[in-house]
Amino acid sequence: MKFIKFLLVGIVFGIVLVKSEAVSWYRIYEMFRFESFHMYGIIGSAVVIGILLMLITKKFKFKNIEGGLMSVPNKEKGLTRYIVGGTLFGLGWALSGACPGPMYILVGTGFFTIIIVILAAILGTYAYGVFRDKLPQ
Repeated sequence: MKFIKFLLVGIVFGIVLVKSEAVSWYRIYEMFRFESFHMYGIIGSAVVIGILLMLITKKFKFKNIEGGLMSVPNKEKGLTRYIVGGTLFGLGWALSGACPGPMYILVGTGFFTIIIVILAAILGTYAYGVFRDKLPQ
């Protein structure tokens, strides 16, 4: 039963992303060329909403699905890996025109050519798993 709630939230999230044009290749292209504020506004709104929800969660001591208190663990130090990882993520986003979440939404809206990008993302994830021990952590 709880998975139906997650499915409904995912559907609503998908509808919001489609209606806000956050899944549009043209909007992503405009963002990476610094021609439009649209996507930066969406991303900034998400960050502000996330901060507010975390403050509310801490104030009212909401619990997670397992019954434990929700918290954000401290990040490990390692600026280089975040810069390299963020750059690779951004390059993939710019080349494909799709962030990982909206890729599945695009399939749901009928853009089946995005399946090639999904398969490439799965292959990249597999390659990372193969080479993870050889990469600097």
